Amino acid sequence: MQEPVLFGRSDAVGSGLSVLSRGGGLVFLGSPGAGRSAVLRAVAGQAATVLSAPGFSDESEMSYSGLQRLLGPVLDDLPVGRHEGFIRAIGGRPAGDCRLQIGLSVVALLRAAAARRGPILCLVDDAELLDFPSWQLLKLAVRRLAGAPVTLLATTVDTPAGREVASGLPVRHVGALDSPAAHSLIRHLTPDIADEVADGLVELAAGNPGALVELGSPLTVEQRRGFAPPPANLPPSSALGTRLREVVAGLPEPTRDLLLLAAAPPHASASDLAALTTALGDLELGDLGPAERAGVVEVVGAEVRFRPPVLRTVIYQDAPVGRRRAAHLALARVLEARGRHLPALLHRAATAVAPDDALARELIAASAGAAPAEAAIAQRYAAGLTADPAAALLGAARSAWAAGRPQDAVPLLRRIARSPATVAVRARARALTAEVSMRGTPLAARDSLLDVAAELLPTDFPGAIEALLLAGEACGRAGDPGRFTALARQVEAAHRAAGTDLARQVEAVHLAAGLDLALEQIAGLADLMAGADDRAFGHFRTVLHLADRVDDPKLLIPAAMAGILIGQDRRGAQIATRAAALARAAGAHALVPAALEAAAYAELAAGRYDAATDAALDGAAAARRAARLDLADTHVALLAVLAALVGDRPAAERRAAEATARHDDARDLTDWAYALLDLVEGRPADAATRLAAIVAAPPGRASAVLRVAVIPHLIEAAGTASPPLPAFDSWAARTGEASWLALRARCRALQTTDGDAADDHFREALRRHDQGFPRAHTELLYGSHLRRRRRHLEARDHLRRAAETFHRLDAAPWASQAARELRAAGDRTTAVTPSAGPALTAQQERIAGLVADGATNREVAQQLHLSPRTVDHHLRNVFARLGVRSRTELARLLAAG
Repeated sequence: MQEPVLFGRSDAVGSGLSVLSRGGGLVFLGSPGAGRSAVLRAVAGQAATVLSAPGFSDESEMSYSGLQRLLGPVLDDLPVGRHEGFIRAIGGRPAGDCRLQIGLSVVALLRAAAARRGPILCLVDDAELLDFPSWQLLKLAVRRLAGAPVTLLATTVDTPAGREVASGLPVRHVGALDSPAAHSLIRHLTPDIADEVADGLVELAAGNPGALVELGSPLTVEQRRGFAPPPANLPPSSALGTRLREVVAGLPEPTRDLLLLAAAPPHASASDLAALTTALGDLELGDLGPAERAGVVEVVGAEVRFRPPVLRTVIYQDAPVGRRRAAHLALARVLEARGRHLPALLHRAATAVAPDDALARELIAASAGAAPAEAAIAQRYAAGLTADPAAALLGAARSAWAAGRPQDAVPLLRRIARSPATVAVRARARALTAEVSMRGTPLAARDSLLDVAAELLPTDFPGAIEALLLAGEACGRAGDPGRFTALARQVEAAHRAAGTDLARQVEAVHLAAGLDLALEQIAGLADLMAGADDRAFGHFRTVLHLADRVDDPKLLIPAAMAGILIGQDRRGAQIATRAAALARAAGAHALVPAALEAAAYAELAAGRYDAATDAALDGAAAARRAARLDLADTHVALLAVLAALVGDRPAAERRAAEATARHDDARDLTDWAYALLDLVEGRPADAATRLAAIVAAPPGRASAVLRVAVIPHLIEAAGTASPPLPAFDSWAARTGEASWLALRARCRALQTTDGDAADDHFREALRRHDQGFPRAHTELLYGSHLRRRRRHLEARDHLRRAAETFHRLDAAPWASQAARELRAAGDRTTAVTPSAGPALTAQQERIAGLVADGATNREVAQQLHLSPRTVDHHLRNVFARLGVRSRTELARLLAAG
């Protein structure tokens, strides 16, 4: 069995090692399976002398049995003195009423052992099962040995009783693994596991590494690849399952009955359970009390939480089918009486054992207005209750994908492939399959979507439009149009020919309100791919105009990208942000990170790096919640680019490594990040090589947007040796946007060999730039140009302004470069300091807020995808700028406003 400590437990191990280095005590508190024992073993591997005495339930009433096992290996080190009570206790004889004397003997023994053998580490796993006298005296010894090289590390379950055991010692909670750590663990166990299978197991284990190991280890090849159903419960041989079942078996019968009602999906709230107990009469909500005291559930607001979460599945799956059926029917009656029609239907459907077309129709009707997650469950049940399941399966797959549950969508799509289905259903299922896999295989997805669009165009115009919109995205990601333009022309012709008949055809589908927008988007992409840029820009401007009248986030996301394509970055960011808000409100969790990706690109293009960072951070978190790990990688790669733009190598490298740890799909973005680091660190030739490879990447690599975005940096790296890039020059001119015209002027200045012409271009760029990083970058380049032309006095003004802005934005490497240029230009004044501006950068504000809330540097680093060293650097600057000396002072200052 693999050790969960390898994944997501570095903070806990670090806490243990910190205590080990100075002596003292620490108790790791967590649920069964959380990896507490693995943390102890990891720390023990760094210790010279380890004494261990795990708790055993059958010895918990045997006084001093724990001390006997723990100290047996060092009894020869007991110094001369009065230790009669200790010797009797260790020997299993009555020790009398001399517990303090025994404790002092333990202190003397451990002190002597440390003097002879070096630092001593005492490990007590499952301390709640250790006999009370032994545990009490060990805690006494830790207090008496303050400053001595003796450490006590223990674990206990996170229950009221466990917390009482830990009282008097520092506590470190060992919680659930985060999504990246959980996925790393399951892929370490089963490297060939399919993404959707990994997603399902990670969800079932809910961050519990013990559960994840026991679920993943016995998978068959068919299960790993998604061709056989994955486990729905812990295996019979599960040690964690055995432990949990023993705890539940010891609870009163009414408590076990109430736990089954709470575990039955869809999950009832505490108020639902209260209403149910009133209706049943033989139960009451207070019957949960024993389970709460045993630490297996907790009621938080309206939610009944199982601890660990996998216990919910264990209780439900272990129950006999008759008891499960009775629980569902009881919940259905109460929920229907409370006006919650769809959840009541779902409980009724869970009890159905034969086809029931009437119930299937009810489920489909009720799902129409539901959030995608609930709709997917209803549609899946409906598919099982009808003789013609394909349409319901497709609806369930679409809803599951929208809800951010690819682990449910992909198996449903496979079921459609094995079921009788109409041509339209099969085609739409292929389109959804292509959408799911688009980021990993954009060329294959493009071809599949174009095939679907062509197939559906004669009979299912809405389906053809939807497939063609997705194909346009795939073409952009692949950097190759395929036959998109030809199909787009067919769609335009079909639209003109159909007229009002077509309007009636789309009236009932979600695309109706955005039909004009969708057609303009497709026409704009087709013209852009055909080189008709003027017409394309006209279509995209119409898209931006129509966007305010559309509320479908699936249409607004490509509309936001249209804004980027024509240089209207701020408008694109506005539309993308609105799309994210609409997707959240609708429960379309899969669309939230996609919208935030568009927002991050738009803000990056607009030079608003703090806003781009916020969007990418939110997008990475939203992508992980929606099981869109490919999209999470893209967001983290964008964060690497943003860190590299300000010269933050540690953060950029950490983010780049994280973004490419699973796949190479984000490699082009991370190559851009490394090229930017090359630029700021004075290696323009290396930067030019990386960037030229992105621009010239073959189909399937480097999106069309990325190929344009890197050109200004390629020209900066190659200078007058850069190849002619007229496409960028003409595109920037066509946008008419000041920010892109400024970049065009800067690029012209860097490419020309005429010094006077370069002056004119640089001055034009500065006239067009807003304040911020892009302007400071141009000031630096212009100042360097002037310095090389020996116009030192003019150069200093530009370089000083650049240095001030870089300091204010906490872009230290760029500020250093500006300072070097200043010195080369003959500046002999004191160091440049930032002019008046915000007290903290946005990055510093984020770090300060998290630290004030109690987060450690490592926790801040994890949340913001930074290195701990970068967090430490920023925190020192925060302290200096705010005039505080400690985290406590920082928290007080921020709390005071």
